[in-house]
Amino acid sequence: MAKIKKAFFCRNCGFEAPKWLGKCPSCGEWNSFTEEIIARENNSVPALVAGDLPRSAPRRVCDIHESDHKRIGLGNTEVDRVLGGGMVAGSLILIGGEPGIGKSTLSLQIALAANGLKTLYVSGEESAEQIRMRATRIGIANEACMIYPETLLENIVAQIGEQQPDLVVIDSIQTIYTELIDSSAGSVSQIRECAATLLKYAKTTGTTVIIIGHITKDGTIAGPKILEHIVDVVLQFEGDSNNTYRILRGIKNRFGATFEIGVFEMLDNGLRGVNNPSEILLTHYEEPLSGIAVGASADGIRPYLIEVQALVSGAAYGTPQRTATGFDARRMSMLLAVLEKRVGMKMFQKDVFLNFAGGFKVADTGLDLAVMAAVISSYYDRPIAKGVCCAGEVGLSGEIRPAPRTEQRISEAARLGFRRIIVSGYLPKGNKRPSGIEVIGISSIDQLPKALFVE
Repeated sequence: MAKIKKAFFCRNCGFEAPKWLGKCPSCGEWNSFTEEIIARENNSVPALVAGDLPRSAPRRVCDIHESDHKRIGLGNTEVDRVLGGGMVAGSLILIGGEPGIGKSTLSLQIALAANGLKTLYVSGEESAEQIRMRATRIGIANEACMIYPETLLENIVAQIGEQQPDLVVIDSIQTIYTELIDSSAGSVSQIRECAATLLKYAKTTGTTVIIIGHITKDGTIAGPKILEHIVDVVLQFEGDSNNTYRILRGIKNRFGATFEIGVFEMLDNGLRGVNNPSEILLTHYEEPLSGIAVGASADGIRPYLIEVQALVSGAAYGTPQRTATGFDARRMSMLLAVLEKRVGMKMFQKDVFLNFAGGFKVADTGLDLAVMAAVISSYYDRPIAKGVCCAGEVGLSGEIRPAPRTEQRISEAARLGFRRIIVSGYLPKGNKRPSGIEVIGISSIDQLPKALFVE
């Protein structure tokens, strides 16, 4: 009987060390090492039940034919948009998100969609009866979808080889384990080995594999960082579990861009794609209210308008409060400092609360102008003129810089009936603008109050 071999692995990056270390020398994380068994007690190593995987041989670079990466539709418009037009055969896709956000619901909807794909749904967390209950609620459009509750990788690969599906969904990678390694499921070595095996099978057979991953308390995908390096596509499912709206955001995509987002609404019968996000991000009031501004944002090729709400009140205590929901609090503090320095507003005596409609988390710098417009409106307790929106980035000197894809933001504002949009005065002239909307260019932040309140 061979001696049991153990090692210590970093949960964050997968770095291996012969003994426990307080700080990982690779990623710098503290108290992240766990002990795992990496060698079996006997000398026998179990083979994969899947049989012989197709072997590849080296070829000269000039003999390799370029692939056009033909896209395969998943039957879900929002997911296809984030993937760049559909999935690529043989790709490995990782979807991460908080518990209860809807990862399993989204993956099951993809498996049950009427997309003409033979699908194998592997669940390591739920029984077949539980999956059937959710499938009945969602609606079964693909009756050929196969459900397989299993956690042993060797059995899963064997069924994939036997069924020959076009799409495999693994829910989730933290529950899958292989007999090649003696550590428990969810450990660093198990996640790394299982993901590497699935990647090899996907590349050699052309089968697309979607794996669901857990996330840690700080919002990053659980397991070693190498998991994100192994896969081809990383998608993050975001949103507040208390809110009905969800965002699917591309973090990594080897076959396309990563700036696209998909917007979903959680309903009783599953997730519904929102084709026009502006319809849920704009609220109509009977009378104008102070502290409310509309900003034109753009994620990828999709522009949308979002409502920014600000409340400025006198500080009851010595230190004013700064609270932002859906926006970077540090950037908000920077914008408030610009207002104080360049416009003369005494923000050091004020509490400032900022909120974005719909519970969205926004990182677009093109919304700086809308944030400052909402703060100015609440500071003077004066509503912004009706039909006005903003799109621009603010610098530390108070200059207004052009926001990315400003022309698309202007077109979206005109389509939704806005009469005026405030943008950077440094925007290149000569572009054809849509009719029915007035484009006002300002070069510095001190010109913003006049542009906001003039009817």
